[in-house]
Amino acid sequence: MWFFCAFFDIGKEKIIMNQTFMKERRIFPLVLSMALPMMLSMAFSSLYNIVDSYFVAKLSEDAMTALSLVFPAQNLMTSVAVGFGVGINAMIAFYLGAGQQKKANHAAAQGLMFSVVHGLLIMALCLIGMPAFLGAFTSKQSVVDLGAEYSDIVFLFAVIVNVGITYEKIFQSVGRMKETMICMVIGFVANIVLDPLLIFGVGFFPQMGIRGAAVATGTGQVLTLIAYIVFDKVKPLPVRINRESLSFDGEVCGRMYGIGIPATLNMALPSVLITALNGILSVYSESYVLVLGVYYKLQTFIYLPANGIIQGIRPLVGYNYGAGENRRVEKIYRLSLGMAALLMAAGTVACMTVPSQLMSLFSDSADTVSKGCTALRIICLGFIVSSLSVTYSGTLEALGEGVPSLVISLMRYIVIIIPAAFILSRTIGAVGVWWAFVITECTAAVAACILFHRIWGRKSKASEGKVA
Repeated sequence: MWFFCAFFDIGKEKIIMNQTFMKERRIFPLVLSMALPMMLSMAFSSLYNIVDSYFVAKLSEDAMTALSLVFPAQNLMTSVAVGFGVGINAMIAFYLGAGQQKKANHAAAQGLMFSVVHGLLIMALCLIGMPAFLGAFTSKQSVVDLGAEYSDIVFLFAVIVNVGITYEKIFQSVGRMKETMICMVIGFVANIVLDPLLIFGVGFFPQMGIRGAAVATGTGQVLTLIAYIVFDKVKPLPVRINRESLSFDGEVCGRMYGIGIPATLNMALPSVLITALNGILSVYSESYVLVLGVYYKLQTFIYLPANGIIQGIRPLVGYNYGAGENRRVEKIYRLSLGMAALLMAAGTVACMTVPSQLMSLFSDSADTVSKGCTALRIICLGFIVSSLSVTYSGTLEALGEGVPSLVISLMRYIVIIIPAAFILSRTIGAVGVWWAFVITECTAAVAACILFHRIWGRKSKASEGKVA
């Protein structure tokens, strides 16, 4: 603990700021002020993988396939960080809304400490297990070698990723969304500048190939963390992160992990899904594996801004629920649902109208582009309806209901889609995998509506009873 405090230089007192604006400002401008910076932040975050993929695709199709196979493990690393960060975010916002400053301090400090531990464990796991993981999905040694080159570097930054995302969630929990956006932009700019320089060896920069993409990504993540620390020094966070707040608080840790573990599993489920679908599609052709990888690169640019809305409203929902402002909670999640639906509609239009242009960014093969166009046009049919699942799942997490949120995600990523993809692929071929996405989103949306409204009805009545 002493090393942790010294490393981050967080032993000094922080200034406690008034957070009551979360329950006093008008809903629409408040949600916009919180959500828009996060939407932009998530858009830039999604560009990390897209930019890497774009430049790596210029090396060879094998390199792009290797990157697609590593992606589930990368997503797992991020999922652990974001999932636990969601628990930190929810608890800080709730405790501040309830006027429990000391508990909020414990959530921030202990969250940072545990994020370091999580990063070390993920780094060790991924570095040791990646060769076997890659070999399970391809027989081409060149693909395995390229994947190992990339992963051996990118997972060295696991601790940096975990701590950086924890800072991100702490900043979000107190409404400092603009700083979060700036920090992400700094990381993205560094990545997009360094990618071509290090991959192809421009000027005095060495030609590193696929390893250069990993170094560029890691450098961007380091700069993002530094930016958070600088912002915290210039304008201290409204939570104290010091030796006292590092003292173990069982209640706080239990509630953080109670939300964080389901949220982590929630975030990690796409990795499980991609791995399973890679296994189904590899039977037909490695080009289908590449198409799936490209789709997930592209869909992050659609779904992450929608998730940015959810990240923006999480502290608002948590704070207002903690303060007993149930009507404001309802207005907040309804507005966010409408905003998410608009974003998904835009994604649907893009995939329907310019699929070949999107696929051509990552492959020069006419066959791969053709297969990708078919995939995008089918999968996007479920985009708009998925906004229901995304919004309700995120709102449940903000309310401290991590398990129901996980149930919704299990339906989207495991329970429905994998059996459906397997059955349909055996009846109508590889295209059946794409139709499984649509069926799943429609089914999960109905279930999410029923589950959310039942839980919110119960929680709002209980909250009103306490206030009375």
